[in-house]
Amino acid sequence: MGEGKVTTTPLHTVTMDDRLDQALATLDLPADWVGIRVQQGNHIQRSQRDGRPDANRHHRSLGAMVEVLVQGQLGYAATPDVTVAGLHRAAQAAFHQAQAAAPWRIHAFEPTIRPPVQGIYHSPVAQPLAQWDAATIHDRLHHICQGLKVSDPIVQTNAHINTQGINTWLATSNGSRVHQRFDFLTLHFGATAQDGPVVQTRNFNGPRAHCYQGGWEHLISGDALDAAVEQVGQQAVALLTATECPDITTTLVLAPDQMMLQIHESIGHPLELDRILGDERNYAGGSFVQPEDFGRLQYGSPLLNVTFDPTVGHEFASYSFDDTGAVADRQYLIRQGRLERGLGSHESQVRLGVPGVACARASSWNRPPIDRMANINVEPGETSFHDLIGTIPDGVYMEANRSWSIDDQRYKFQFGCEYARRIRDGQLAETLRNPNYRATTPQFWHSLVQVGDRATWQAFGTPFCGKGEPNQIIRVGHGAPVCAFANIEVFGGAG
Repeated sequence: MGEGKVTTTPLHTVTMDDRLDQALATLDLPADWVGIRVQQGNHIQRSQRDGRPDANRHHRSLGAMVEVLVQGQLGYAATPDVTVAGLHRAAQAAFHQAQAAAPWRIHAFEPTIRPPVQGIYHSPVAQPLAQWDAATIHDRLHHICQGLKVSDPIVQTNAHINTQGINTWLATSNGSRVHQRFDFLTLHFGATAQDGPVVQTRNFNGPRAHCYQGGWEHLISGDALDAAVEQVGQQAVALLTATECPDITTTLVLAPDQMMLQIHESIGHPLELDRILGDERNYAGGSFVQPEDFGRLQYGSPLLNVTFDPTVGHEFASYSFDDTGAVADRQYLIRQGRLERGLGSHESQVRLGVPGVACARASSWNRPPIDRMANINVEPGETSFHDLIGTIPDGVYMEANRSWSIDDQRYKFQFGCEYARRIRDGQLAETLRNPNYRATTPQFWHSLVQVGDRATWQAFGTPFCGKGEPNQIIRVGHGAPVCAFANIEVFGGAG
């Protein structure tokens, strides 16, 4: 069940459960299997720019996706009408879609791809999001913007707090009954400094990286908040006169906030089974990984251990069941550098014949679940930050993603960061601006030479992972320690 907690079932859940039970019991449809997933969302966005309100939005949604299996073919239909009659109409539409597609199906599925499950998951929340009103949130944002203005070169400040509450109910004709309640909190702030033609931006661990599951307990506050705000402002100013990042091949050390992007682009996406199958080739791209690589390919150095872990309570993409009802648990994707399994649903696993995980996820009630990342984490090693830096005679340390470019096979990439420090004789030295690095995915992960310990491990996330046709923007989480990579091509922006 993950680290969420099982609670007593609230009244509105009973009402929705009863409605889904009634809809399935009275549905007259010769389908092999029927599933109904209802999603209710409540999203609040508050932001300020230069201490003045910039956005104040409140969005609610409610609807259902009905999925049916007919003659081995899955069909889908969505509806905002969650009455029994509305669900029946959607089921009929999904049935006719599946019937029409069955003669051209690419694989004949059995009902066993949807095994029956029952359970409840709630995000672990210590301080409920409802405790803060709009005025309290805007006071906090105003305080942040004021604190970011550390000196005159700061020409713009911004701060955002987004909260989201989502309920999902899943009921199926073979007995699945699942209710999951999610609470999400996203904090972001940053400052832009300018000196003539030189412009530098520094964000709190990068753009919108502080994404958590839970309540206000995850919002940095008090002296810690003030210190973080001042550091972001001071670093933005310092970057104006910092040394340009040199063009060298050297040891690269990445902080967890940049490891987040590195994991996402060069491990998460290439391991998605629907990409390997070719389903995403027209839009999101494919993968350099081949089906025969699972269980055989040495993806990186023996120090690389990567897990799919939806059980970390506070991480952004934790859950107990995916959106098809598959039970989610912690699994190694890469162990000691060897590729073990991919990111694929029951359907993709059957089609490709390789092991996957419970990762069929939908961004909304009007989208079908597809193969998605959730929490993809690099496991910590045993080296402290002090000892890791102390062994490097010359190198570059980088924080916080600023730009990224990677080919559609997720093989060759070039990433830029906001902030860097030169490493000299085992010490962090001068600040560098416009740091970038490039490599190929296999070369990069094989160059992993040091992995930081648990004390260096941090979890971040993003709400903006895009994929699918029609497009689905979904949340993911990535945790990692500080990591060092040997012989990486590093370059600046002087050219």
